[in-house]
This record gives sequence, C-alpha cells and structure tokens, in this order.
Amino acid sequence: MYFLLYTTQDQVSFHAVPGFPMTTAHLDLRLSDRLSSASPSATGAVSELARRLAGQGRAIISLSEGELDFDTPAHIQHAAIKGIVDGHTRYTGVGGSPALKAAVVRKFTRDNGLDYTESEVIAATGAKQILFNAMLATINPGDEAIIVAPYWVSYSEMVKIAGGEPIIVTPDESRNFKITPQELASRITPRTRWLILNAPCNPSGALYSREELRALADVVRQHPRLMVLSDDIYEKIVYEGEFTSFAQAAPDMRERTLTVNGVSKTYAMTGWRLGYAGGPAWLIKGLELLQSQSTSNPSSVSQVAAAAALDGPQAFLDGWRDRLRARRDMALSILQEAAPLLTIARPPAAFYLFANCAGAIGARTPKGERISTDSDLARYLIEEAGVAVVPGTAFGLAPYLRLAFALSDERLKLACERIVAACALLTRD
Repeated sequence: MYFLLYTTQDQVSFHAVPGFPMTTAHLDLRLSDRLSSASPSATGAVSELARRLAGQGRAIISLSEGELDFDTPAHIQHAAIKGIVDGHTRYTGVGGSPALKAAVVRKFTRDNGLDYTESEVIAATGAKQILFNAMLATINPGDEAIIVAPYWVSYSEMVKIAGGEPIIVTPDESRNFKITPQELASRITPRTRWLILNAPCNPSGALYSREELRALADVVRQHPRLMVLSDDIYEKIVYEGEFTSFAQAAPDMRERTLTVNGVSKTYAMTGWRLGYAGGPAWLIKGLELLQSQSTSNPSSVSQVAAAAALDGPQAFLDGWRDRLRARRDMALSILQEAAPLLTIARPPAAFYLFANCAGAIGARTPKGERISTDSDLARYLIEEAGVAVVPGTAFGLAPYLRLAFALSDERLKLACERIVAACALLTRD
C-alpha cells in the first residue's frame, strides 16, 4: 500500500495509502511506440563489452571503435584553452556562434566549392545529432529513406525513430558496394523522402567518383520530393582516388542536399562532439528549431576549437593519412593468412576493413561450438583471441566483420596476428 512521491529532484520516497496496494505491476513502464522498433548501437555494445572484459583483467584489443588514436592537434588544443581564458564559456546561438558559422562557410567554399550563407549552415553536438534531427524534421509516418548497405549502424534506427521506413539497397561487393542509378531508380516510390549517401563509407570505405555521383543525381532530379543526405564525415581520409561531395558533383542539387560533416574523424576530436552541415535555409531553420528544444547550442569551447581546426593548418593530415595507409596495408598483409576464412578488399578510404567471413560460417571452435553467423565469429574472436570486432549484421550485411585499423602499429599488428591464430583453430566436420 504505497503512493509514489518525488520528494526532491534526486530522491524518491513511498508513502502508504490505505486500501491501495501499489506494486510495479500498477506502474506504466512502457516506452513510447517510436522506440519499439529501434535497437541500441551495435558498435557501442561491442566497445562496452571490450571495456568490461578489459576491466576484468583480460588483454583485449578493440578494433571496434571508429576513432583515431592520434591526439587532437596542438594548435586546436591551444585555441580551446585560449577560448576558455577569454571567456567563451557561455551560451551561443543555437546553431553555432558567428565565428564558427563563418569558418564552416569558408570550409565548404574552400574544400567543396559549395557557397553557403550563414543562414544555410548549422553546428551541433556531433554530426550524429544533425543526422537525427534531419530525419525528425522531414519524415512523416510512412515516409521512406533509401540506405545503401553496408551502412553506418545508426541510419536505419534514426529513420525508424522518426516514424519512417528504411529501404535497404545492397549493391554487389564486386562494385565496392556502390549503388547504381538503376538500383536507385528501382527503389524510389512516391513515399521516398531521402537517399542517404555515406562516402567514404563506414564500414566499407567505398568512394564515389564525380561521374558516379552525377549519374545518381540524374535519377534524383526526376523525383522532386527526394532529398539527398550526403554524409561526408570521412572526407579527408582518402588514400586512393579523389573525394567529391554530392552537391559539388551536381550543383543544381544544392537546394535538395544536406551536406553533413564534422571534426571528429578529420581532426581526432570525437570527444569534442562538434558536427556541422550546410543545406537549404528552410531545412537548416527546422534543424535549429529541434535543437533549440533539445540540446540548444553545442559546447561553446568545442566551437572555438572547431573554428581553429577548420581555419588552421591542414598539412599534418598528409602525415596522418600516410600512417593510416601503412596500417591498412600491414593489416591486410597479415590477415591474408586467414584466407579463405576471411577475404578482404583494399578500401580506398576511411579506416576500416570490411572482411567477408563467409568462409568461416559452419566451422567449429576448439570447444566444439559451431560458427553459424558473423556474430558468432565476433564472439569467438573476443573470447579466444581477445580482439573485439563488429559483426557485419550491425551494418545491414552479413556475414562480414568490421575491423578498425586506427590504433597503434604494435597493437594493430598483435590484433591481426591473434585473429589469424584464432582462425587457424577453426575446423570443419
């Protein structure tokens, strides 16, 4: 017999009420319907498992997290410290300070040939917030978003939470998982609201040429309701080929494209949580409205740092790319010993290997357990080899594994050798 009473912000107490037997069965503990079809982040779950095992004394090497092991460049750190000293610690405009917006405008002009005004750009708490808000701002129940598999784990869940339906298109691996104009045209319906393009792609590293993007734009152009979300977060991490943004390849699509980027991957600033985007003013205004009622402005100190990153020296990126390219090639050299259980194409961009593990399906572990899925193999590798990877199922395509090679040469080499050794222990009936 209780009555639930919140006595302070942090304390809850129960008071007896005669004749009313209060138990948890009488409480409405249901979450909203919009969350019923969404799933937690698989990459976050693997990373958390790796941290928990490491905390238990296991020597775990995580290839699951999408962040560079490099330090944020010194000039960016110093700009942030100076920003604190100079008092840039208060609220800014919801969509970013004038100084940061100006830096974003300059970046888009300099790097992508896209000329935006400050009313057409926005900064947020990570590119992820912009992507999420874009779905909330534009999708009505029943609307569709075309997503190219393999895809970053959150795209489909964001669409579902917004009340839409993700339409998954899986291009052939022989085409580096890049969607063709014919595949795109065949999946568009009157309900299609977005085409979500991530290039360079997480997890495959796929990179579209200017000509390929123009061919896709020819299809988009025929459907006035269809917009393009161009997720360019890995723009600067290209080893072979040339990056082109969608609206850069098709300038007339500028008013129907949201170009999303951030400082996390390019400048090793994942923890600073600062993303930005450029797009039509009506859409940016909608994103600001959502942001004003949720997080408000992104961190003022992170904004100062991001402006320094965008406007500051960029030459160090050449050295970072060289180191990442060398790591990619080293990992591929070692992991080829695990063939045919693992087969891996050389990605031209980003910092992931997307390994086809079809050859391991059906094998048995030393304990006699059968590997039936890529999730089984990922679990076996963390238990047997102490290496955390993410199953391709999380990215909408199985059986694959995603391995991030953005960690020190020594730990990457050891992780790959452990994977090879663990694969050698698998047997067939």
